[in-house]
Amino acid sequence: MKNDQMASQFELLADLLEIQGANPFRIRAYRNAARTIFSEAESLADLVSSGGDLTQLAGIGKDLARQLVELVQTGQLASLEELRKQVPSGVLDMLRIPGVGPRKVSVFFNELGLKSLADLKAACEAGQVSKLKGFGKKTEESILQNIAAAAAQAQRISIADARIAAEAIVEDLRGLPEVSQCEVAGSCRRRRETCGDLDVLAVSSDSTAAMDRLAAHPLVESVLLRGETKQRVRLKSGVELDLRVVPEESFGAALQYFTGSKEHNVVVRHRAKELGLKVNEYGVFRGETQIAGGTEEGVYAAVGLPWIPPELRENRREFEWADAGELPELLTLKDIRGDLHMHTTASDGAGTIEEMALAARARGLSYIAITDHSKRVSMANGLDADRLRRHWQEIRRVRESIEGIEILCGIECDILEDATMDLPDDVLAEADWVIAVLHYGLRQPREQIMLRLLNAIRNPHVDIIGHCTGRMIGRREGADVQFTELLKAAADHQVMLEINAHPSRLDLDDIHAAAAKDYGIPIVISTDSHSVNGFEVMEYGVDQARRAGLTRHDVANTRSLKEFRKLLKG
Repeated sequence: MKNDQMASQFELLADLLEIQGANPFRIRAYRNAARTIFSEAESLADLVSSGGDLTQLAGIGKDLARQLVELVQTGQLASLEELRKQVPSGVLDMLRIPGVGPRKVSVFFNELGLKSLADLKAACEAGQVSKLKGFGKKTEESILQNIAAAAAQAQRISIADARIAAEAIVEDLRGLPEVSQCEVAGSCRRRRETCGDLDVLAVSSDSTAAMDRLAAHPLVESVLLRGETKQRVRLKSGVELDLRVVPEESFGAALQYFTGSKEHNVVVRHRAKELGLKVNEYGVFRGETQIAGGTEEGVYAAVGLPWIPPELRENRREFEWADAGELPELLTLKDIRGDLHMHTTASDGAGTIEEMALAARARGLSYIAITDHSKRVSMANGLDADRLRRHWQEIRRVRESIEGIEILCGIECDILEDATMDLPDDVLAEADWVIAVLHYGLRQPREQIMLRLLNAIRNPHVDIIGHCTGRMIGRREGADVQFTELLKAAADHQVMLEINAHPSRLDLDDIHAAAAKDYGIPIVISTDSHSVNGFEVMEYGVDQARRAGLTRHDVANTRSLKEFRKLLKG
């Protein structure tokens, strides 16, 4: 179990305790522990395995250390499982509503007895929420406006959560001697930003053994359906997972079929029909004779196509590329050489400049940019001009002391609501790398949003627009951006665009990243790391780029630093 997974378990435990109205000091202890766990560079699972002393970690006492050992050894916390039984899952769904945290949910649950989003909606419509102490009509109206989005998000999970769960189950099933093949399918394999459910396919000499193994997995809450070759379970996260046990001769066909997308498969079936063939999850058939099906490559070859990477299977341009022999050689994680968006203890990060640089070097990167917040983000201890210049001096000092990685002096500078930059030009001119971003005023009219973005793009010191819509998937809609105008301006003024790799952002989305490629705009994939463990999310940004059809030539930070510098405005 990775540190971030353990941290999320402690965060969830703290949320449940706060909803129950538990001792604030106990809640704070769990939250502090979660931060410590997430920011720790060393694998705590490895530390437990080697018998290390967890109490040496900040904020980890004997009781928390015991629970960490339990989590590493069993994959779950007994105390968390007990709390899950006491607090209905529908209560946790309320946390998805913007502006609603555990304290408010505690009031809804304990004072009004609300147990689901439907209950909360009915209470708001009846005016019950606005009568609560500390609440008002505006809060009630805001909850009503956002509850539909929360309900929709409650049915989907992020690609990060989906991958962690699905891949853990696949790895477990592969450990069975009866299982010869096992893969994740569905939208998770295509690396969609969110997944509504999960699909796993297996070839097993004994389907009973595979299904028994799945039913006993620590992530599984209950078995919903079980037949001879298909089993549906509900995971403790609430998402459902289907396991299908298929014959070896049909595995490739089933993998292609259940990976989707539906739109992609419609075209595959149509091409098969034109060739006098039939394609389904059992194979490719000419009449009653199966001519392919054991591998995906065989299925695609039977209908006159090369194998198409799962990330491209959305019926956009993949068939056009395939027919022309121009399927792109998609970007891989190994192609990334630099990370150009991260935070340190100078603003809201958990790692020092040196710690972030060493962690990046350990991950094989050859250059980074330290880009702490500008002063507008006051809650993140953003930097004014004087603090920023002192911060850059410290970066230059560290740069001289560390070999094997280059460190750029950067800044994540807010584009203010009045369309000016948060720092003066003479300060930005001193930076090696300037990211311009929208953090506030995301609900402004499109005209003002575009004025802000275009002013930033025209600024001679801005190198890139970071997470350009400001969206938080499932929690906050992005700004109303006119992308044609944005892309044309970025291309004209040599400004790059970011794919923010954090699974809660993935901004640009795949559609607009593909459009940026058409404009010849270099993309930078960045982690927005706030700790030494934050670099792990780079793979999600790479997946997003692959969905956009990007190659290493389309992504600026696949270049050496010398070549990368040639792309900068100055």
